[in-house]
Amino acid sequence: MKAEHELIIFDWDGTLMDSVAKIVRCFSAALADVGLPSPGEAAIRHIIGLGLNEAARALLPQVDAARRAQAVERYREHFLHIDQTATELFSGVRAGLEALSAQGYLLAVATGKARRGLERVLRDTDTAHFFCATRCADEAYSKPHPRMLEDILQQTGFSANQALMVGDTTYDMQMARHAGMPGLAVTYGVHARELLLEHKPLACLDSFTEVCAWLQPSRKASSAAAANS
Repeated sequence: MKAEHELIIFDWDGTLMDSVAKIVRCFSAALADVGLPSPGEAAIRHIIGLGLNEAARALLPQVDAARRAQAVERYREHFLHIDQTATELFSGVRAGLEALSAQGYLLAVATGKARRGLERVLRDTDTAHFFCATRCADEAYSKPHPRMLEDILQQTGFSANQALMVGDTTYDMQMARHAGMPGLAVTYGVHARELLLEHKPLACLDSFTEVCAWLQPSRKASSAAAANS
């Protein structure tokens, strides 16, 4: 049976990699470095997924651009060099990517990370070979603008209805909708289930293992048969 979605596009942080705690820690440290109070963990978690400059604007709307730029640079320094805490792929991700690739899916990444940061984690996790295309926030407009998805579709030759965006934030779901692409939400990252459901994903799943199971063509065939019986 031909898969309904042939190209699966994943967000990175909070969807494939368990990096949220480190992002929050590094943002808090960066704000302290430039003398700005932290708005708190919940506020920082909420902007994860946006491009870094857009995240800083959303987090610090009353702060002038020069001060925000200083905070962004300090964040990069903390995340890339100062905070050496290892970040790991979520449980089931490596095996899941291997299985999806073996089943003939093409896989891609659309992330709020900068290119330098994505290349680093792809290298550290030895996962670059799984992905036929990757797009970062410093190469296109930040989520929820659809440009990253549009660029990936152009590169791979697929149409929006042949692809699927998988992510943990409302920004991912909005980006997919703006691109005319279906979205699949996961609850184990940043945004809560109730927020994700407001954007009407095809499903809202609690683990990467569930994502892989949902993508099985046999599951879709069974569901269609049940619906028609």
